[in-house]
Amino acid sequence: MDEATTTPGGAAAARATNDRREIFGWTMYDWANSVFSTTVAGVLLGPYVTALAQGAVGENGPVWRVGSATLITAKSLWPYTVSLSVFLQVFLLPFLGAVADYTALKKRLMIVFTYIAVVAVCLLFFVVSGTYLLGSLLFIIANLSFGGAIVMYNAYLPEITTEDQRDKVSSRGFALGYLGGGILLAANLALVLSKPFGLSSGMAVRLSLLSAGIWWGGFAALTFARLRTRRAPRPLPSGERLLTIGFREVGGTFRELRRLPYTLRYLIGYLLYNDGIQTVIGLSAVFLTQELFLARGRTEAEGQSFVIIVFLLVQFVAFFGALGFGRLAGIIGTKRAILVSLVLWTGVVVYAYGFLQTTTQALAMAAVIALVLGGSQALSRSLFSRMIPAGRESSFFGLYEISERGTSWIGPLIFGYVVGTTGSYRDAILSLVVLFLLGLVILALTDTDRAIHESGNSTPEEAAAGAGMVTVQG
Repeated sequence: MDEATTTPGGAAAARATNDRREIFGWTMYDWANSVFSTTVAGVLLGPYVTALAQGAVGENGPVWRVGSATLITAKSLWPYTVSLSVFLQVFLLPFLGAVADYTALKKRLMIVFTYIAVVAVCLLFFVVSGTYLLGSLLFIIANLSFGGAIVMYNAYLPEITTEDQRDKVSSRGFALGYLGGGILLAANLALVLSKPFGLSSGMAVRLSLLSAGIWWGGFAALTFARLRTRRAPRPLPSGERLLTIGFREVGGTFRELRRLPYTLRYLIGYLLYNDGIQTVIGLSAVFLTQELFLARGRTEAEGQSFVIIVFLLVQFVAFFGALGFGRLAGIIGTKRAILVSLVLWTGVVVYAYGFLQTTTQALAMAAVIALVLGGSQALSRSLFSRMIPAGRESSFFGLYEISERGTSWIGPLIFGYVVGTTGSYRDAILSLVVLFLLGLVILALTDTDRAIHESGNSTPEEAAAGAGMVTVQG
């Protein structure tokens, strides 16, 4: 079976792509790992670590000083934690992608990084008062490993689908991710709000974090049972070792990007606007808790409960939004559908800064975010997968993942600097508008069809018109 999936031509080649069983297994990884983006990174851990730090040093007291200078405050600890976790990915992920392109280890590496992250998430259960820095460290490990697994996961997309199916399959993966993340978030909402058996708020949060690790590790096993191990796209050159070829290929990938100027331009635009998206997702829990609750004399527990309701709304509405934008892309084109979503993202940031005052308004804003969230991410992934040369999927997705899901580093760095300097979360959220506008302009000026052709691939229309495509029913 494994050999058949790498043999060009005929029914064997058809089994390499559009196999419903393998596609289902692939999409289930979104179902499995999205609980990290929601329960852990999106909703609970940021406010929890921030509250522990504020309890130790004051509302915006110093967490790390060098001499008389305060480098990290209680308010900026979480944004800087997020930023560092993704900054480290800049060095690791392209190297991992290059190694995967020369080996048959893609699936094994995906398994290893998944379960490193799962263990780190489960250990968050032991983060209590006085150990908030441990919480930051465990998140850095988990998010770094999350990125390593996602590089391998995304690199499977062009291997298991043809160009005309990628928008649909990518959108389906994100949709299942929102549904899975929403189901566990609903359970955590019930736990945090009801606190059964006399549980404290802190214990309810810690149990919720533990549940995310167990969910992720358990459902990921289904993915690993369905994904095939494929041969290496390229043989390792004589006399080379994986360590040396990995570092060399990172440079080779950047050189090849220079020969693909439209792919490079798209990647720059994506890095900018997706940084904005990920920062809104990753730091909105802290923003809402601080601005709508603590700043108005309400309790942290009230803020946490409301944030979970907001994220739960987003998860279930985003399920339909992801599928809807997949259909929109089929009508107006993938690039235009992404541009529509970026216009709406820009409006969300401006609204949060100048108009957001009540929880009702926050719920309405969350509904808009939900409609565009999955579409902007799923379509960006599938569009990029058409712009990269065959055999170099992991290397290019290593670069892509630097600014992919699970948080990015430019936006949190900007956000952390602004809030640390001004003490205003509203000023910090407004500062993100530049990322959306720059990304929108760059994408609008990028000839994506030319990028697809220069990388040796076909547009969805050309692929659909091709003769002899076989779809396996599974």
